[in-house]
Amino acid sequence: MSAYQSINPANNQLLKAWNEHDDAYAQQALETADALYHSAWSKGDIQPRLQVLHRLADLIDQRAEELATIASKEMGKLIGQSRGEVKICSQIARYYAEHAATFLQPQPYASDVGDAWLEYHPIGVIVAVEPWNFPYYQLMRVLAPNLALGNPVLAKHANIVPHCADVFEKLVEEAGAPKGAWTNLFISTDQVADLIADPRVQGVALTGSERAGSAVAEQAGKHLKKSTLELGGNDVFVVLDDADIDEAVRQGAQARLSNCGQVCTAAKRFILHEKIADTFMAKFSAALQSATPGDPLDEKTTLGPLSSKDARDRLVKQVEEAVQNGARVEFGGRAIDGVGCYYQPTVLTGLTPDNPAYYQEFFGPVAQVYVVADDRAAVALANDSNYGLGGSVWTKDIARGRKMASQIETGMVFINSQSDTSAELPFGGVKRSGYGRELSDLGIKEFANQKLVVVAG
Repeated sequence: MSAYQSINPANNQLLKAWNEHDDAYAQQALETADALYHSAWSKGDIQPRLQVLHRLADLIDQRAEELATIASKEMGKLIGQSRGEVKICSQIARYYAEHAATFLQPQPYASDVGDAWLEYHPIGVIVAVEPWNFPYYQLMRVLAPNLALGNPVLAKHANIVPHCADVFEKLVEEAGAPKGAWTNLFISTDQVADLIADPRVQGVALTGSERAGSAVAEQAGKHLKKSTLELGGNDVFVVLDDADIDEAVRQGAQARLSNCGQVCTAAKRFILHEKIADTFMAKFSAALQSATPGDPLDEKTTLGPLSSKDARDRLVKQVEEAVQNGARVEFGGRAIDGVGCYYQPTVLTGLTPDNPAYYQEFFGPVAQVYVVADDRAAVALANDSNYGLGGSVWTKDIARGRKMASQIETGMVFINSQSDTSAELPFGGVKRSGYGRELSDLGIKEFANQKLVVVAG
């Protein structure tokens, strides 16, 4: 039985299975990609590559409903959220089509040595290992900047979203990219390791779990390959005593339930100032408990399933272990009976540093709630984490919010907004949330040869 199966998590029905690719197929894909890197496509005029991105953006817009439906059926995302993901994908493609040429212009450096500048060139074939929770967006974050730059990409997608992986590859081909520019591979982790070891591969990009990131980084480091890692998060949602409580509740509940809580940058640890804690909790609890589970394709559904039975079972075990170690379940705390991979919206309190769950990421509709006395305690709690991806601060005093944002040890902080993404903003974290940045002008330079040229004066 193939490891790459499309199973609808709303009813656990198998939709389709895809054959895995053998070593010969993977090696042929690498040979093709490497040949493309050494061609005029990768090393010549940027405009043909940017034209492909323009066409890709148009194709995605034209087929938005089809693409959204595929994602919702395959991994359980609510149809409205799938439409939003498809939309950001076309925006990313169009953003790099319009701005990559400017980003890659030579950068002059003032120097007494002579006339000096930095040029940006492709480095070679990139291996991308991507997760299921945003099955198109994660791919586009790698494709768009590397296509513009000239780096061919071999992509190993998560094995529960093969339909999304397959349709994405076909879209890139339909947009006019030559064979080898983006190749989808249904391969094993051992085959990924073999590709990373190959001297024709020059970089590795991974978004996924801490365990997967560690394994890929180890292999990349062993073979002296550049890597970027976008891993987990345990993001804080800090609500101060002068915040707009109703808006914080609205966005906080939305952040915790979006994609059934399976978002690395979603609010997971809610840190409440003691003066507003009771008010926030009452409204926040009501908002979470009002979620309506159901078919992700039904517009009335506000809580979809987790991505798979395994994901649901992991969350069940995680909550049970948190309670065994002293956490309290305020409401929820178990899987929803019936067909499908559903889990109740849940709030945990009473978590202390000696509880393993205190440092864990809950990838599902489970919120941790803490109460603090002041801003200093909020920052200390926010930073008491192995992760450092994102977070948000809620206050009407923007100067106060800016000060707190500067003190929080993460790659991203949003003031009076839940964490978000946009093509023009850099995305990435610190600590065990990984390293490197995607999107914006930074993303296109991660896998660039930043070559210094000097003309002696």
